[in-house]
This record gives sequence, structure tokens and C-alpha cells, in this order.
Amino acid sequence: MLASLGLILLCQLIGEAVVRGLGLPLPGPVLGLLLLLILLLARDRLALLARGPLRNGGVETASKGLLAHLSLLFVPAGVGVVQELDLLASHGVAIILVLALSVVVTLLATVLAFRLVSRLLRQQDAR
Repeated sequence: MLASLGLILLCQLIGEAVVRGLGLPLPGPVLGLLLLLILLLARDRLALLARGPLRNGGVETASKGLLAHLSLLFVPAGVGVVQELDLLASHGVAIILVLALSVVVTLLATVLAFRLVSRLLRQQDAR
């Protein structure tokens, strides 16, 4: 399990290094996750890669263990919010307005995307 966790963290580190090195506007862990996905897909196609933490579902087991305790990863964020309560008090109204506006924009974008896909699927079925 330690080797599998190490592989997950190594992919995250590589993603972070590439993003910082190339100045990409993308979070490093996202690129690391894509790297891990490519690695796992390649492992399923090439038996040569099924070694070490990549064999016998090691990465999958380690990731399930992380997901089982995901709530613990929110504790540092909660502590950070509590430490910045004065900042929240001074900008609280603006933060709430921005959050409400972003929820409305997200809902509108979702509805528009759904309607567009629905219309495209109806046109495709009509042909």
C-alpha cells in the first residue's frame, strides 16, 4: 500500500513540476491525475507495466483507502477558514454574492448544455 500511495503522490509531484515548469494554467494535481490515468490504462494493455504497485489492483486499493477517509482531508481547510474569520467578516457579503452568482451561472450553463445536447440528439434521431 505504501508503494501505491507513493506512486499516486509521485504522479501528483510530476504533474505539479510540469505545470510550474511550463507555466500552464492548470492545477498540478489535475495533470498528475491524468498521468496516473494514462499509466493505469497503459498497464491494462501492456502486461510489462503490471509490476510493483501497479499489479494486483494496488493503486485501486490505496485510492479506495484514501476515499474512505476523504473527510479528514477537509480538516485543514476548515482550520484555515476559522483562522481567517476576520477576513470573512469584512468581505462576507461580497463572498456570499459571488457564491450565489456562481451558483446561478452554473445552473444556467447546465440547463443550456442539457438543452443543446437534447436538441442535437433529437436531430440525430430524426435522421
